[in-house]
Amino acid sequence: MRDLINSMIADGKLQETLEIIRDEMPLAIWESFYMTVIATAAAIAIGLPLGVILVTGEKGGIMPIPTILYKGINAVINLLRSVPFLILIIMVTPITRFIVDTVVGTGASVVPLVVASFPFVARLVETSIREVDSNVIEAAVSMGATPMQIVRRVLIPESLPSLISNFTIAITTILGYSAMSAILGGGGLGKIAINYGYYRRKTLVMIVAVALIVLMVQLFQTIGSKLAAKFDKRL
Repeated sequence: MRDLINSMIADGKLQETLEIIRDEMPLAIWESFYMTVIATAAAIAIGLPLGVILVTGEKGGIMPIPTILYKGINAVINLLRSVPFLILIIMVTPITRFIVDTVVGTGASVVPLVVASFPFVARLVETSIREVDSNVIEAAVSMGATPMQIVRRVLIPESLPSLISNFTIAITTILGYSAMSAILGGGGLGKIAINYGYYRRKTLVMIVAVALIVLMVQLFQTIGSKLAAKFDKRL
């Protein structure tokens, strides 16, 4: 252990590590933040309506849809959720190339991140909405509210604290996915950790990159927890 520490802080290696941190870490932090936020926003934009459909579109729901369509949406979500992320990156390569004209880099990583994340978000939304008290929904129906009014004015507002908590889980998960995408050409802190920590055996650089990822997770978690508490009517 002592030999490992001494090798990491040797004059030449320490100086090289500091140069890497100074020259490459700021951009890597921005790339990780960019990928995570953009992918999360897109995943929510797709997953939120799908999650609502999974609750309201079932048989006996307030907006039932054809059974074959409902089962098809369920099947697609289950299928995408079951594919490991690294394999999914390879599977969606044609889609990535079509959208961004490349399969490497920060922009290209966003596409598989969204494909991997929106089914996860849809299930989280479904779970949150199912927690809404059925008596509240029945009261809205008895007052003559339309299905869309129930969704906009009852289901979403009542489940908002739970939704925010689950979106916080989603964004931290996507941050982890973004680090893994570096194995297949993605950018960000994951790229720094893999290229320098694994391939070039610069352990101190890898430790710094991992520490920064942990700090970003804590930042997202803190913001999410405070927002969820702010919108929780029970508090």
